[in-house]
Amino acid sequence: MPPKTPPSSPAPDPSGRRGLSARVSLGKVFAPVPSEFLLIASTALLLTGFGLVMVLSATSALNGGTDPYEHVIKQGIFALLGVPLMFVASRMPVSFWRKIAWVALIGATAFQLLVFVPGLGVESYGNRNWVVIAGFQFQPAEFLKIALALWMGAVLYRKRTLLTSWSHVFIPVVPVGIMVVATVLAGKDLGTAMILVLVILAALFFSGVKLRIFILPAIVALGAVAFFAVSSPNRMARIMSFLNAGTLDCYYDDCYQALHGVWGLAGGGVFGLGLGNSREKYDWLPAAANDYIFAIVGEELGLIGCAVILALFALFAVGAFHIIRKTDDSFVRIVAGAITIWIVGQALINIGVVLRVLPVLGVPLPFMSQGGTSLLSVLLACGVLLSFARSLPVQAR
Repeated sequence: MPPKTPPSSPAPDPSGRRGLSARVSLGKVFAPVPSEFLLIASTALLLTGFGLVMVLSATSALNGGTDPYEHVIKQGIFALLGVPLMFVASRMPVSFWRKIAWVALIGATAFQLLVFVPGLGVESYGNRNWVVIAGFQFQPAEFLKIALALWMGAVLYRKRTLLTSWSHVFIPVVPVGIMVVATVLAGKDLGTAMILVLVILAALFFSGVKLRIFILPAIVALGAVAFFAVSSPNRMARIMSFLNAGTLDCYYDDCYQALHGVWGLAGGGVFGLGLGNSREKYDWLPAAANDYIFAIVGEELGLIGCAVILALFALFAVGAFHIIRKTDDSFVRIVAGAITIWIVGQALINIGVVLRVLPVLGVPLPFMSQGGTSLLSVLLACGVLLSFARSLPVQAR
């Protein structure tokens, strides 16, 4: 009986494909990222860190200063969740964001509807736009912003060859957009509703629809905002107080917060009073760590600190608009444009309110205002932008 021959080991692949595929995989992981990626990621991290420092300063005097780290620890937890989430999101392919657009919008809308559930929904300053889960307070409308941007991009991308027709632009964009915004308006939060309308208009603009098609929803949106502003006595009072900027007649009523915000900025001068030395945070300025955190920046760090914040937002906008300019994918262009207009536009609105060039609208300063949900949603949106930055075509050198 002939001896059994041992099974021969597979012959090595002379082409070296296994080693080549391994090198390619490692190369993708360690490949240099585009400059837009570095610009957006660095400004997001700097603004988030800057915001944590200012939240600590603005809240250190609350409750008599007995627990100065309570609020910044909560904000820090959301930052520790949001920053890794941003980089995880940056690894997702563009196709992933296109596929989950409908799921994201449905999930975010369902989350928003929880504010009307007794025992979960919380009302504050006349707005019912928060829920409390496991001791943490969330603002679901913040997630509607990024979900709406993704959904608008997916719908307009599928209809990219039909956007010359009124019916294809308006259906389903207008009815779905109205329903989403209505869930926020039902909680009487006009400021957040305005940002959602801004996201819709930005997506339409960057989709490349004709100007005559874009103008009609813009006029309708402006008319709706004007109607809801006039129909509410509280909102009208804030608008009238904004128009009475040169008087002290409403100091003890509607102008109190706005005037103290301006006084905080003026008190800081060019160089500021020094980090932690704000006077307005000692129960003078309501929402010092939220909507009026820019006033604390101006008071403590002066004009120089305010200029640094504006410069960081400007650099963020430059990186984001470079993605819009360089991409060949209409989905990327639409979503990146909507997210950029949302974040930068909301920052300008917040700063305009503090400077009293706009009436009080109640929108936070992205990255910096106290509010974990706002920080999470903005960092996730940055992750989407970073994912888009990785998809940019490689420039020949």
